[in-house]
Amino acid sequence: MSEPESKDAGSPKAQTLETMEERQSTPPEKNHYPEVSAGSGASAVREGAKAKVVHNAELFAALQETKIKKWSKESRQLYFAIFIAFCCACANGYDSSLMTAILAMPHFQSTFNSGTTGPKVSVIFSLYTVGAMVASPFAAILSDRYGRRMAMFAGGWVIIVGMIIASSASSLAQFVVGRFVLGMGISVMTVAAPAYAVEIAPPHWRGRCTGFYNCGWFGGSIPAAAITFGTNFMGNDYSWRIPLILQAFACLIVISSVMFLPESPRYLMANGRDTEAVNFLAKYHGNGNPQSRLVLLEVEEMRDSIRQDGIDKKAWDYRPFLLTHAGRWRMAQVLMISIFGQFSGNGLGYFNTVIFNNIGVKSVSQQLGYNLLNSVLSAVGALTAVTLTDRMPRRPVLIFGTLACAVTLACNSGLSAALDNQQKSTGDVQTSYAQGALAAYFLFNIVFSFTYSPLQAVIPTEALETTTRAKGLAASSVIVNAMGFINQFAGPIALGNIGYKYIYIFVGWDVVEALMWYLFGVESQGRTLEQLEWVYNQPNPVKASLHVDKVIVQADGTVTEKVVSQS
Repeated sequence: MSEPESKDAGSPKAQTLETMEERQSTPPEKNHYPEVSAGSGASAVREGAKAKVVHNAELFAALQETKIKKWSKESRQLYFAIFIAFCCACANGYDSSLMTAILAMPHFQSTFNSGTTGPKVSVIFSLYTVGAMVASPFAAILSDRYGRRMAMFAGGWVIIVGMIIASSASSLAQFVVGRFVLGMGISVMTVAAPAYAVEIAPPHWRGRCTGFYNCGWFGGSIPAAAITFGTNFMGNDYSWRIPLILQAFACLIVISSVMFLPESPRYLMANGRDTEAVNFLAKYHGNGNPQSRLVLLEVEEMRDSIRQDGIDKKAWDYRPFLLTHAGRWRMAQVLMISIFGQFSGNGLGYFNTVIFNNIGVKSVSQQLGYNLLNSVLSAVGALTAVTLTDRMPRRPVLIFGTLACAVTLACNSGLSAALDNQQKSTGDVQTSYAQGALAAYFLFNIVFSFTYSPLQAVIPTEALETTTRAKGLAASSVIVNAMGFINQFAGPIALGNIGYKYIYIFVGWDVVEALMWYLFGVESQGRTLEQLEWVYNQPNPVKASLHVDKVIVQADGTVTEKVVSQS
């Protein structure tokens, strides 16, 4: 193997398969302060100084010196930009509560005669995910070529077209076509939006900003559950048409606002617009100072790692994900979070009203009320996790949270079995079994939301480089929607044929998922996006990701030294 290229900010490196493998074997540091061996630097430590263990000494030092003002005009503008990305996720989350609710409405059934389980329901649900899979590769091209903002803008218009087709439908064929178009629009928005959120966020806000974006799922599902609960009392076709029309509301917010937002600095630098990128970083990350330590660090790392002839300029080139060591490990994180985040039992949420019916809740109004309550409780779990995302290590949360999902689902399925046996033997519904099964199901959704909801956006965006991010997120979108297709196509049939026993599959699978996170989960908390390049190029990225630095923090908060352990 040849020696790594020298880092020259003025001449970006070509992203060939060979140079992607050529990386240094020690953590990258910029040597902005001296290193001292443990035990030998005591004389340099002033009174009141403390040692601190961090994942990235250089980033920690930069953040200590550059205190971003949380409520400045620039920070408020950044919050609004994250909110617009959040609205893109709202459009996606709206659909889950919408469909499970209108499926239970008598006027929807009288129009389409679909039933609540079986092949027709499978087609209605799954064509949405098919549309998303078809559009995902084109969403990546649009995001890479024209920018993250333009992709969100275009996706919003496609969703509006899909909404018009579906909400005006009087035949099942037209309704299914509308669902297909809706899925295409959602895919375009949800490839661009998480990339935008992670790329504009300061490093120490990254987890919260990206996690908040993904909590837009609940920003859509809760209003959808509330709207359908209310319109169910209308007593005509507008009971299901109005919720479908309101699916476009979040898109209107995005369309009217997104083009007034600043573009992602990493997208700008990847397309040769360095001055605009530096101006963004100075304004939003450096309190207006282009010479702040955080801005200088980010600019230096971006110029080192972002390639202007990278695969984002080659529309259908996905080779680095398969043919390089780092690419395979990066793609492993994307695969795991995309599959596990959809197939841990949470896909049952598309059929909440059916599940509630199976445990003895027969009233449609009561089913819709529980559907709303479930969305609210899940949102509480997700938002709690968002507030902690920048402080909690990702890997342990995924390992133990997934095991907890298995336990709660086991409780639900066990109590459902006891309830079923009771009904078969006596014909009565044992209230305590039903209430226990319902509580376990709610608890599962809280645990799942705490574990996965923020990290479903955080893990893939952190694992991917700037020049591979849109393509990687497009691949993630295909995988997510493929798993959604399985959930939505197989779910109605399985629930119709075997009922609660379908849940047993997820209990065992969640245990397998937890083991996979333990063996292959790479810790990304506490590092810059660019420093993760070093992690993924190590022989064992899992072990490398657990590497920590020890720094000396003086009494005034400045970081003066990095302590290195003696062998």
